[in-house]
Amino acid sequence: MMKRKDFINAKRIVIKLGTNVLRNEDGEVAISRIYSFIEDMAKLVRQGKEVILVTSGAVGLGKKKLNLESTDEDGLKQACAAVGQSRLMAFYENGFGIYEIPIAQILLTEDDFSLRHRYLSLRTTLNKILEFGVVPIINQNDTVSTIKMNTVLSGVKVCFSDNDKLSALVSSELDADLLILLSDIDGLYTANPKTNPDAKLIPEVSNVTDEIMALGTDASEGGRGGMRTKLEAAKLVTRFGGKVLIANGKIPYVLSKIFDGEKIGTMFLPTSENLSDKKRWIGYATNIKGQLVVNEGAKRAVLKENSSLLPIGIVNVVNDFRQGEVVSICDEKNKEFARGMVNYSSEECRKIVGAHSDDIENILGYKNYDAVVTRDNITSLL
Repeated sequence: MMKRKDFINAKRIVIKLGTNVLRNEDGEVAISRIYSFIEDMAKLVRQGKEVILVTSGAVGLGKKKLNLESTDEDGLKQACAAVGQSRLMAFYENGFGIYEIPIAQILLTEDDFSLRHRYLSLRTTLNKILEFGVVPIINQNDTVSTIKMNTVLSGVKVCFSDNDKLSALVSSELDADLLILLSDIDGLYTANPKTNPDAKLIPEVSNVTDEIMALGTDASEGGRGGMRTKLEAAKLVTRFGGKVLIANGKIPYVLSKIFDGEKIGTMFLPTSENLSDKKRWIGYATNIKGQLVVNEGAKRAVLKENSSLLPIGIVNVVNDFRQGEVVSICDEKNKEFARGMVNYSSEECRKIVGAHSDDIENILGYKNYDAVVTRDNITSLL
């Protein structure tokens, strides 16, 4: 059991505010709560900590401003985000302005992570912003995001589709010490507390296993995340050596209470794995455009023996991709267990499926690599 004072010992902190903690039960903006968050974050900044805020709420604010009942119609969610984002930033600008703390607005799409040159540029920019004592305020750029279009094909996966995953990617990219996910639930329970009165809060999780992931539930009304997306975020952050806390953002002055050492929420402890930056990017920060389906022997070699993926172990190629792109690596039951950066395009892969590495040159007329994916470019997801 990690001591709470050791857990909250953090220099660089990412705080994610969910939609449901930014509004009241009637759907109106919870102004006093927002300003209490700002007061608590200002206190952390004055203590010399670096604070990065990932915030939801733009779509909800825009929906309220436009007097809409639903955002299901094509383009409505994007329009609401455009209207609501300026209202959202006005609250933060005014609030942090009281404490004379400068802020920076950063709107991100999936390509800002998936394209590695943009990923590296973003990291440089965020680090520079923090050097100046500025609080970056980050949100998904719903107005221009192409997530809907990108998920039409089977096998396509985007690197994030909600702010839980976005906050995890930001934490990973900036090597944050602690990610705090504030929602409308006290933490992770043994069962869904909204339907099971016997559910008990789990105070600490040392490893996000399949059993822990099975405790995840769907999003509450108005939000896009849910406990499952928070657990996915926790799994990513703890794999690179960071800590995660899931707590109830509706507790008055919850951030101050957390950093005063009160036992609030569920702590997720860092693992000893500590993935490299490149492995994190391959495993979690890229859009996935295709799949390599492999046999059991290849799966075992990749997971147990840290081997490269050879063409002889591949049984099927799904969708089209180019050399250098990242693809899912799945077993024959379609369970994704790894991701990797390919040395050959989908067209080339289809020609060498099941072939021995020595035969690649005879089949293609050339050979770039013996492996379709070299081991240094594979990230296990298990």
